[in-house]
Amino acid sequence: MRLTKRLGLLAAAAAFTASTAAVAAPTFINILTGGTSGVYYPIGVALSQQFDKIEGAKTSVQATKASVENLNLLQAGRGELAFALGDSVADAWNGVEDAGFKAPLKRLRALGGTYNNYIQIVASADSSIKTLDDLKGKRISVGAPKSGTELNARAIFKAAGLTYEDMGRVEFLPYAESVELIKNRQLDATLQSSGLGMAAIRDLASTMPVTFVAIPEAVVTKIGNAAYQPGTIPAGTYDGQDADVPTVAVTNILVTHEKVADDVVYQMTKLMFENLPALSNAHAAAKDIKLENATKNLPIPLHPGAERYYKEVGALQ
Repeated sequence: MRLTKRLGLLAAAAAFTASTAAVAAPTFINILTGGTSGVYYPIGVALSQQFDKIEGAKTSVQATKASVENLNLLQAGRGELAFALGDSVADAWNGVEDAGFKAPLKRLRALGGTYNNYIQIVASADSSIKTLDDLKGKRISVGAPKSGTELNARAIFKAAGLTYEDMGRVEFLPYAESVELIKNRQLDATLQSSGLGMAAIRDLASTMPVTFVAIPEAVVTKIGNAAYQPGTIPAGTYDGQDADVPTVAVTNILVTHEKVADDVVYQMTKLMFENLPALSNAHAAAKDIKLENATKNLPIPLHPGAERYYKEVGALQ
């Protein structure tokens, strides 16, 4: 009888310990962003500060090569939330190998659409580059290989009748490194896909005279991809930029994966939209995050946790 009672007490104690451990287990939220001089990173840091309010959350922010790397990391379960360009998300879901995806990434789920990236082609004023055609024979950086930015560059150049072979030299470098090479007269131009007012271009425009190269609407139409829409870099976005610049806009999407708990994604979605001013303080691009746009034109399914929030606030029927 004593042995039976003792075994019962031990079992009860073990069950209590296990349940306590389960309750105390931390919720890891690793946010995959981009380069530290871009827009994804500061907004990711601001999001992590909000997600710290989730009970038991252990948040971290990881600087990456952005869209393509982020989506592959999510598929492998090496992150819980990531920033990515809409066209890269579509390519990941469909497994477009040439875009950096060896197989369809079917674990991906959308938290929601955010702000637009704008393709910003900036050249040193003394390079004499004023149009896309002027890039022929010039030295240009187009982002890391098979990054979201570089995929944008390929699509735009193809629509404009250009190839990398037309350029004098093509470098595959992130934002900050590209700008430093232009400052040092080792590059003539860089194509960057980012939110407006991004730090690296602000730095360049405040250091030396630059020219912003227009991407005409006719070129945008020839791309033939719904993820690419005509956009504008408003006058005054950067020092010395005194006129609007026609360009391409691509929606950014916050992406998670199917193994992240519904309640965690619900809380992340809720905290983001209830604290948009804090995100805007981190970077002005976040001012364009709108609840009414969050569920539009998503190329992958919504995560059930995000869907629950959007239905709760009337943003989704």
